[in-house]
Amino acid sequence: MVQEITGPVPAAPARPPRAAASRSPLLVRLPAAVLGGVALFLAFPPLDWWWFAPAGGALILLSVYGARPRRAFWIGYVAALGFLLPTLAWVQPIGYDGWLALVGVEALFYAAWAAFASLALRLPWWPLWTAALWVAMEWGRGNLPSLGFPWARVAFSQGESPFTPLAALGGAPLVSFATVLCGTLLACAALRLLPALRDRLTRDRLRAPLAAPGRTAKAAPLVLALLVPLAGFAVPEPGDEGRTVNVGIVQGNVPGRGIYAFGDEPAIVLRNHANQTKLLAAAVREGRLPKPDLVVLPENSTDIDPYRNEFARSVIDESVKDVGVPTLVGAVVSIGDEHRATRSLVWDPVTGPGAYYDKQQLVPFGEYTPFKDVFLALFERARLVGRQSVPGDKPGDLRMGPVTIGAVNCYEVAFDETVRETVRAGGTPLVVQTNNATWAMTDLPAQQLAMSKLRAVEHNRAVVTAATTGISAYVTPEGRVSWQTREQVADMTVATVPVRTATTLATTVGAAPEWALMLAGAAAVGIALWRGRRRTTDEVTD
Repeated sequence: MVQEITGPVPAAPARPPRAAASRSPLLVRLPAAVLGGVALFLAFPPLDWWWFAPAGGALILLSVYGARPRRAFWIGYVAALGFLLPTLAWVQPIGYDGWLALVGVEALFYAAWAAFASLALRLPWWPLWTAALWVAMEWGRGNLPSLGFPWARVAFSQGESPFTPLAALGGAPLVSFATVLCGTLLACAALRLLPALRDRLTRDRLRAPLAAPGRTAKAAPLVLALLVPLAGFAVPEPGDEGRTVNVGIVQGNVPGRGIYAFGDEPAIVLRNHANQTKLLAAAVREGRLPKPDLVVLPENSTDIDPYRNEFARSVIDESVKDVGVPTLVGAVVSIGDEHRATRSLVWDPVTGPGAYYDKQQLVPFGEYTPFKDVFLALFERARLVGRQSVPGDKPGDLRMGPVTIGAVNCYEVAFDETVRETVRAGGTPLVVQTNNATWAMTDLPAQQLAMSKLRAVEHNRAVVTAATTGISAYVTPEGRVSWQTREQVADMTVATVPVRTATTLATTVGAAPEWALMLAGAAAVGIALWRGRRRTTDEVTD
């Protein structure tokens, strides 16, 4: 017999409020994380909307605010995808899988930053600690053994911005710190001025500390955020020293695109650059260009080793004799039978090849294969590297005519220490030889030029860039581009370049500001963990 149920039907049990609360902020966090990442991308060349970098940092920090470390890790990873996928899209010519793999690995560093930042957010003055942790994250990305990749650091989005002068005080790390600090202060201001936003982000945990405030205190982070970029205007600019040198810059161009940019015709790259050097010599004789004191050709301006091939040697020697001044030739030369070196070679019109600089920071999977046995076994494309390059072990101070130039080879311009040691060795002006043929018409050439602009200010040195396909350029010590080429055209000029010898504070103190910021961030995380453990112990005791 079925018993009839009378009375009101019991309501279904309500969903646990904690689960509902924890999902609700996620609908706010993930869009904010993606938008923050995209905003960071917009700050980078070729758009150069530098003001989006602080805005992006603010959005990413807001997406992490109030989240537990594990959740913050994944939020940070999503933010990194929004940033790195478009910023590193120039990697696509070597394969979509390589692009996605690189982004996937690099995003882990941003995820780790977000997890640690979620701990630092529990402390007073958290805008400082989270910005300092960003510096530590960028250091880790650039110094990972065998796979360091310092591209797309926030500082490199600030080639020409109010933050740029700070490079003369603390280099790229200080510029990154100041830019991100501006963003974290904006995030703090938003949380103070918009209580509803703060409450929504902290529904699933204890609120991260914010001083409670009167009206003046509420506005303080916003005022500080505006003052941070203004600090750059207080940095004094070194004066001109009255000495100059005429530098010939040659861009010979190459016939192809992508991985096969150099084409199949033997010596085509060598002939293109030799012929363009002769055109420069003709322009000088005709009075259309001033006589150079030295000439700079790009990385890989000869595709044949001039030490081992008499034809390559004679072609280079003929063009250098025609222009009549020492010429910096970019060559890939053999080291024994199994190795090679990417070399900046001084070629004298009388004595021929002489002093040289071998590239120290090699491109993973471009000039050598890290963990060679593993990757060659797993990926056939890893064999395209061919002979493994051998890194140099000394800075690129090379005497050429009336000056000692500072040779920096392509990828190396992203590495603080390599550029700094070249300047300390006496290099002035800096000369960046680069081969961007594989990535022509992508964002890479413009991003690399932005690095040169920052290095010029950081070390008070003019920077001359010679590229196979572009962008070749001359950057003043103040970080302004005075001349540049279009991409995928042959071009040349003679630039009158200032020779500066005065050193900046950044050159003198080196990595000290970076280490101080990293230690401050690490200490903040340690204190947050200790306080959390102590709070847990007290709760258990109670």
